Amino acid sequence: MSSRTLLIRHAACIATLDDECREWRDQSLLIQGHRVVAIGKEADVLSQLDAPPDDTLDASRHLVVPGLVNTHHHMFQALTRAIPGVQDAELFGWLHGLYPIWSGLTPEMVRDSTLVAMAELLTSGCTTSSDHLYLYPNGVRLEDSIEAAQTIGMRFVATRGSMSVGESAGGLPPDRLVEPERAILRDSQRLIETWHDTRHGAMVQIALAPCSPFSVSQSLMRESAALARSFRGQGVRLHTHLAENDHDIAYSRERFGMTPAQYVQALDWVGDDVWHAHCVKLDDEGIALFAATRTGVAHCPCSNMRLASGIAPVRRMLDAGVPVGLGVDGSASNDAGHLVNEARQALLLARVGRAMHPPEVRVDAQGQRRTFFGCDLGPAEMTARDALRLATRGGAEVLGRRDIGHIAPGMCADLALFRLDTLAMAGGAVHDPVGALLLCASPQADHTIVNGRVVVRDGQLTTIDLPPLLERHRHHALKLMESARH
Repeated sequence: MSSRTLLIRHAACIATLDDECREWRDQSLLIQGHRVVAIGKEADVLSQLDAPPDDTLDASRHLVVPGLVNTHHHMFQALTRAIPGVQDAELFGWLHGLYPIWSGLTPEMVRDSTLVAMAELLTSGCTTSSDHLYLYPNGVRLEDSIEAAQTIGMRFVATRGSMSVGESAGGLPPDRLVEPERAILRDSQRLIETWHDTRHGAMVQIALAPCSPFSVSQSLMRESAALARSFRGQGVRLHTHLAENDHDIAYSRERFGMTPAQYVQALDWVGDDVWHAHCVKLDDEGIALFAATRTGVAHCPCSNMRLASGIAPVRRMLDAGVPVGLGVDGSASNDAGHLVNEARQALLLARVGRAMHPPEVRVDAQGQRRTFFGCDLGPAEMTARDALRLATRGGAEVLGRRDIGHIAPGMCADLALFRLDTLAMAGGAVHDPVGALLLCASPQADHTIVNGRVVVRDGQLTTIDLPPLLERHRHHALKLMESARH
């Protein structure tokens, strides 16, 4: 073997999330280059090597899971967490309060805020993330985010977001933050041709992401879809926000005379190359449409709670066959980017949402009419393993990636290792390590491996020096607010 090798020894538990959902105890795992090559007893794994492994991690006190996958984020918003005046606002009011601040973004601010957001994700065990950058003031380019991902070592789906309909044309954003549609499409094509990688283990991919029904035109939606699909067989995906809250629904009905699901269907924005963020208010017709077309959903429970948008019908989506992954959403609408915590919140919120469903009258197996109350399913609405699957395989499917999301020979070596002998895990991990990860705490990863590279070791980032970054980020955040005041 010529590629660098890494041996993960004697893992207390490996939750593979493979097709059989196997969980292995006291097994070892061998990585060569960017792929997993073997799982088994240490002697069997080592028999495949002609020399000792180049690196070794002792996992005897760890749970090993696939690298978590984040399907929706706005990383630049790490600069504007907990801003006074919008802490208690719903979506539209929140955006109106923040647009003037974000208009002061610079390339340096975007690069450093992306690094901060990715550092937070990586230390929570997330190895792959998309990001929806839809603001390009003051010379900002999508490359500012891509370069940050390359520096820190995160697998990245960079979406070329856009806004083209400002307030004067009936949209939500101020006119100074929108772009000409021809320029958006030219830059979108340039980015795909320059950066989109289709190979196994691709570290950078591009998706096209007009921001929302209230900030882009129907023509931009159609032309973006046509552009993405003109790169046939290359997996260029489409992404936008949809059906996030009641105001979003009202805007679609008033402006277009359709529900959000009907709107995206009319624009050909459904299919297995499309995923939509939030979908809190997706109705039964929309769920059926998304299931039939394999249109994906990025579920963002913390943001949906923070903005009081509602509880997404995730169990109904999953039961219908809709691909669903998790997203932390923007740092300013979540105020955190911890993907294990997002999975835990998805688990808890699904259970609360079930209890809030109205009673239903159904015919049972014997033909008798019975009243079923929303809480009948109870805590089984979302289990710990369901939530972990959303955060791994679900996210991989939503992003169209078949090389990540579970642990098996041939898959990308994206892994997160969590210590089981911590205070938070005490009394839980000894019984069920996987359940403890989701139910007992929201721990930091002890080790995070991306594409075979250890980017977090013993809880510390190995690819960047964090304290100077945080100091620069603090300076940027203060400067951004100061420029907004003037």
